[in-house]
Amino acid sequence: MTTTRASTRLPLLFSLACGLAVANVYYSQPLLEIIGSEFGMSVATVGIVGTVTQVGYGLGLLLIVPLGDLLDRRRLVVRQTLLSAVALGAVVLAPTGAVLLASMAAVGALAVVTQVLVAYAAGLANPGDRGRDVGIVTSGIIVGILLARTVSGTLADLAGWRSVYVVSAAAALAMAGLLHVALPRTAEPRAQIPYRRLIGSVFRLFVEVPMLRVRAVLAALIFAAFVVLYTPMVLPLSAPPYSLSTTQVGLFGLAGALGALGASHAGRLTDRGRGQRTTGIGLTIMLGSWLAVAFLPLSLWGLVVGVLAIDFGLQSVHVANQSLIYRVRPEAQSRLTAGYMIFYSVGSAAGAIASTTVYAHAGWTGVCVLGAAISLAALVFWAVTRNHSQKESP
Repeated sequence: MTTTRASTRLPLLFSLACGLAVANVYYSQPLLEIIGSEFGMSVATVGIVGTVTQVGYGLGLLLIVPLGDLLDRRRLVVRQTLLSAVALGAVVLAPTGAVLLASMAAVGALAVVTQVLVAYAAGLANPGDRGRDVGIVTSGIIVGILLARTVSGTLADLAGWRSVYVVSAAAALAMAGLLHVALPRTAEPRAQIPYRRLIGSVFRLFVEVPMLRVRAVLAALIFAAFVVLYTPMVLPLSAPPYSLSTTQVGLFGLAGALGALGASHAGRLTDRGRGQRTTGIGLTIMLGSWLAVAFLPLSLWGLVVGVLAIDFGLQSVHVANQSLIYRVRPEAQSRLTAGYMIFYSVGSAAGAIASTTVYAHAGWTGVCVLGAAISLAALVFWAVTRNHSQKESP
């Protein structure tokens, strides 16, 4: 396969594009009460706004991301970004709850352009720089996720909830223009198979690629632990003795964003053949973070330290995972991404359900025990499988 040297500037553009796109999935979280009030949705049902967005994202992972192995990625990325602007515009203009939900599902499905860009960056990079570039792009994704709540809450306070999607639609249009100009025009050979077989091959890769199986399970576990922390966190922070506002709670995303620095460092270490070591260190840091998080009832600083640690550890493992699987089958990078990220979605969904249930019955201590147990399971799984997966070199 012909590879093109991706300068640092191009991965940074990819990182920005990913951050803007993935934020669309999370903007609604602090806005649910306002949206529910406008469309006459009860507190019990307004959560479906976030659900349909996540369902759309999951379907996009399976049905859209693999197209990166079949179609010209430059055109695919630009068109997805333009369609995202259209879907965001539909959210802005939604006259009824039904139209809003359909538009949010489309927003979620098109937000998977982030994963197309990750695979695209891996394909453009020289083998010796692949981990570094994947790390740079991935750091944009985590920053977008963590800052989305803060941005949407602030804009909604200033100009109403629809202003969030007006700004995002404008940003998507501008980004489509930048990507159209900046993305290289390459003539890489694409997969010559029907679309149905392309989707089916995503599942076949789990049979053929042991590295994908191992790293996908790790993805499910680390993102489950991540969501176990972030989903119920607002509950103790908004209750006495802290009684923080929604905006103040959102500021914890700023602390988590610093943990994204681990992504770039992990990519460089993986490029040097230290992907397994990076994984082990990241998983150990995630496990240790729960000790700091458990001090929340006594001090907010424990939570700040824990958020930094868990985000740093998660991004280190996540980037190592992606860098390693991309080496195994370079011609199937988009399908490998789709399969890997499906497990990410499953882990995230399971973590969200489990954390709220445990918090209701066992409080914050129960949440910390659950998160630590999942992190320990990930560390043990890695230790058991590290010698049975494929080598790190292609």
